Amino acid sequence: MSALDREVLAEKLQVVRRHLTRVADRLPADPATFQPSSDVSDAVVLHLWQATQIVIDVALAACVRRNLGAPSGYADAFRRLQAAGMIDAELSDRLARAAGFRNMIAHAYESLDMARVYRAAKEGPRDLLAFLARVYDSLPATPPADDAPTT
Repeated sequence: MSALDREVLAEKLQVVRRHLTRVADRLPADPATFQPSSDVSDAVVLHLWQATQIVIDVALAACVRRNLGAPSGYADAFRRLQAAGMIDAELSDRLARAAGFRNMIAHAYESLDMARVYRAAKEGPRDLLAFLARVYDSLPATPPADDAPTT
């Protein structure tokens, strides 16, 4: 991966942070007040889904760039990165569950378990940010010589 990839990842990290800030700003302190089909729950679900999707996209790209093959699904991307030593098993498992959560939001919005959404909104952001930090830290700070522009 090149320095440009690090810049792109830094931009994605900023976008994820913005989404997660919106989740935190809108999530009520009391889970009992977190009701479906409200402006609050709609905003939380939307921003959590978008942050999770960006992390999934980065995981898929990291698999391809590291020649780990094309994952069979979103959760498989995290498992491949764990097998390659990029993330630990616990983080891989939690991110695989986040991928399942993303699918649940995308395909079954009307039947969401709001207690699960609330837990994901409280506990998931640290995993999303930890993953992006691991990917960022694994990238070279400067491009390899063969990536240098030619004149």
